[in-house]
Amino acid sequence: MTNKSKKIGIDARMYGYAQTGIGNYIRHLLEYLFRVDKKNEYVIFLMPEEYDDFVLPNERVRKVKVSAKWYGWKEQFLFPFQLYKEKLDLMHFTHFNSPILYFKKSIVTIHDVTPFFFPGHKMKSLIRRIGFRAVFFSSVKKATRVIAVSKNTKNDIVKYFKINETKIEVVYEGADEQFRVINDDEKIKKFQEKYHITKPYIFYTGVWRNHKNLVGLIRAFEILKNKHKLNYQLVLGGKEDPYYPEVRETWEDLRLGDDIIRPGFIDQEDIPLFYNFAKAFVIPSFYEGFGLIGLEAMACGTPVASSNTTSLPEVLGEAAVYFDPKNSEEMAEKIRLVLTNEKLYNELREKGFKQLKKYNWEKMVIETMEIYESILK
Repeated sequence: MTNKSKKIGIDARMYGYAQTGIGNYIRHLLEYLFRVDKKNEYVIFLMPEEYDDFVLPNERVRKVKVSAKWYGWKEQFLFPFQLYKEKLDLMHFTHFNSPILYFKKSIVTIHDVTPFFFPGHKMKSLIRRIGFRAVFFSSVKKATRVIAVSKNTKNDIVKYFKINETKIEVVYEGADEQFRVINDDEKIKKFQEKYHITKPYIFYTGVWRNHKNLVGLIRAFEILKNKHKLNYQLVLGGKEDPYYPEVRETWEDLRLGDDIIRPGFIDQEDIPLFYNFAKAFVIPSFYEGFGLIGLEAMACGTPVASSNTTSLPEVLGEAAVYFDPKNSEEMAEKIRLVLTNEKLYNELREKGFKQLKKYNWEKMVIETMEIYESILK
């Protein structure tokens, strides 16, 4: 870094949302920043529910309580005053939603541009859609530098927002150290009893929104059961979303409810168990900014069948089998190959372990710090 200590702000308002990609990103950014950077001062902006529990690692780190929740009017009109008050040398916004009224040096991390292709129920209002686009465009335009989590995300920012590609740096994420192979018969037994798992299973985890294509996955599962006669269960991790009732309607119409396990939000300590004991992990998404869940599955030795869209082939490389997410027959066939072809199964496991070596959180933080340095010089 520069010779003189600088004051860097980190927008950690989504810190507590560990089961979201952004929450996970913030948690690792802070954890490794405080390990690696021995000189600079940091001001961490937290929501009230996380503020009290957040432990300061050293005297160079301060925390500030913020009442401005993301995507609201307070974020745009009150949050900037708290930022200006801190007299920061650099502010790192960890999501696209930086305040339009903040004009000092800043970095913004863009995880994806999903809402432009799949707006979701929150974007039904024209005013919200206009507001979202204005904030996103302002963030990437005003930022001194933009971090994209994949080349695909970078290309989308350049294509749809006409941002000069030279100000965008690609910095990959990494898989958490908690994701590793577990060989423990007692853990397997307790896990199966806790979640009522009675058969080998296929695993998915994530939000239940339209771009995740759970309807396509459920249809593929029905093909596996009825056409290919494979006696498996399907575990859908993540909370059921009432705004997307078509997911439930699909499994009810296909009469698959008895073979679909729905654990809801999975406890952090149980997620590695779900990955480990699955026979295959599936990413059926139409759009992914990075696809971290694929790396987590690979770290646990679980073969991955993935959509062939957006960032997924870039991140997962040759360590996954790919299908067209719009074609449930093709999805089912690729999953079937993983489940029934022992040679392919073992090859994917080994390729997964190799692919993982390209990504880790410490590398991500070191590359992020280099961007800080280039701006602060």
